[in-house]
Amino acid sequence: MALNFKPNADRVVVEAAAAEEKTASGIYIPDTAKEKPQQGVVVAVGPGKYADQTGNLIPLSVKVGDQVLYSKYGGTEVTIEGTEYLIMRDSDILGTL
Repeated sequence: MALNFKPNADRVVVEAAAAEEKTASGIYIPDTAKEKPQQGVVVAVGPGKYADQTGNLIPLSVKVGDQVLYSKYGGTEVTIEGTEYLIMRDSDILGTL
């Protein structure tokens, strides 16, 4: 997927996974009880952050296409070209899958 948006510094754009529709036992979850997803796919990354003391560029730990887990309330929700994304700092990402 090509996204015409380039985040600044150590920011990452993530497309969140869809919320679970039913439980493992087959019970359907109503919209009011669905939890916010905590995983998604990285669709754009910034260049990285400059170190305060040395001025060297510190690259990000993720790349486009990585499946990641992120903090539950991390990031800022935005809509770009009709699709909802989360823009968050690299530090808000807990790990890759």
